[in-house]
Amino acid sequence: MTLPTEPIGSIPRPAYLVEGLGEFAAGRLDAAELAELESRALADTIRRFEETGSPVLTDGEQGKPSFATYPLAGLEALAPDGVVIPFADGHTRQLPRLTAGPFRYATHADSYLTRAKTLTDRPVKQAVIAASAVSLIYPAGGIDGYSQDQFVADLVNEAEADIRGSLDAGADSVQIDFTEGRLSLKLDPSGGLLRQFVELNNAVLDRFTAEERAKIGVHTCPGGDQDSVHSLDVDYAGLLPALFDLKAGRFFVQLASEADPERALRVIAEHLKADQRVFVGVIDPIDPRVETAEEVRDRVLTAAKYVPADRLGTCDDCGFSPFADDTSTSRDIAFAKIAARVEGTRLASEQLG
Repeated sequence: MTLPTEPIGSIPRPAYLVEGLGEFAAGRLDAAELAELESRALADTIRRFEETGSPVLTDGEQGKPSFATYPLAGLEALAPDGVVIPFADGHTRQLPRLTAGPFRYATHADSYLTRAKTLTDRPVKQAVIAASAVSLIYPAGGIDGYSQDQFVADLVNEAEADIRGSLDAGADSVQIDFTEGRLSLKLDPSGGLLRQFVELNNAVLDRFTAEERAKIGVHTCPGGDQDSVHSLDVDYAGLLPALFDLKAGRFFVQLASEADPERALRVIAEHLKADQRVFVGVIDPIDPRVETAEEVRDRVLTAAKYVPADRLGTCDDCGFSPFADDTSTSRDIAFAKIAARVEGTRLASEQLG
């Protein structure tokens, strides 16, 4: 038996790309020059991913401004004063606010996938942002001439196209980033907002066949930015039952940084459906210490006490740099952690074998 193991998405950008993004924002670098830096970073990312032995790669999100806002890059009908996301260390991230309709994605994820696939023969997965996260750009006060119902209909169409485009372009799988799931319980402890999010994302997933949904996954974590989180203090027991109501075949669940992972595993075992596989987080991207392969092995073996091995896989808890300007983790540490995940999963596979 060989347990599957996959990255989540982002890799810290090299210093020259971070600097280039700043120069581009200031108008001192043009789009072609920025694209050249992104291509250089992408090639290096793919090479280093391959060196870790990772059986599945990502593009490291080298060309994304952030995991959440890439579809919006280039849209004009946006204002900067949208929803604010507070992190535990006091810093915040702010989403833009939509000012007019109809809503369309300016960028679809298959554009990143296509570039990555030209650089490797290994399977490449593609991360996309959940419709529920993008829904937060619609203002509470509404938009004249463009109702929320119209926006949601457009959003579901665009989110479907984002996933379908990546599947059609040859993605090994498509991962929907749903970090707002756990955060929603902090904003609304009743769970009403979480249920709305699940219903919206299922409206997208309902447009895919069972065979297609087997290649679609959902990632949940308590956020990860500048070595801080936004919802780690929210009880997983409030999220996980609803999470597995999403009509996806794969789930990527942060676990390495969880205070009581076995409690979470018991909830997972209770609610994981027969046609679903769970990839448990065995690497903490926020912890600067590189885990040993033996630590990873032991985390996998613990998970295998609760989840049948044929429905188990491993992943990192989160991306290493979901926002392009996050340099709190180095590329060297990120790839060392990925290598430990790959080797530790191999060791666990042998023991479970």
